[in-house]
Amino acid sequence: VQLQASGGGLVQAGGSLRLSCAASGLTFSIYHMGWFRQAPGKEREFVAAISWSGGRQYYADFVKGRFTISRDNAKNTVYLQLNSLNPEDTAVYYCAARYTKVIVPTTPREYDYWGQGTLVTVSS
Repeated sequence: VQLQASGGGLVQAGGSLRLSCAASGLTFSIYHMGWFRQAPGKEREFVAAISWSGGRQYYADFVKGRFTISRDNAKNTVYLQLNSLNPEDTAVYYCAARYTKVIVPTTPREYDYWGQGTLVTVSS
């Protein structure tokens, strides 16, 4: 199984980025997908998750309508649109996959597979 995250970079405060995570080696359409992030010196935290069908999305409180998670099962890819970025959003963003259960998980330990991460840096 491989999850390849991309799309990170340097952006000014107020800017936008679109992260992608391409999956291979698994039946993508039966996995819930999540995005997490980890800032220097901090624990990995939940950002967003989406159910296997795309019908349910979940977000961390700090997202506040700024981020949107989506998926394309035909392309085995999950996306995270980041808008209105601020310096506190600076972190390595990771995608993760969880074999389908009824509940879409929001904690790191519940996920089966992880990508390598993509760095998002927001300058003030």
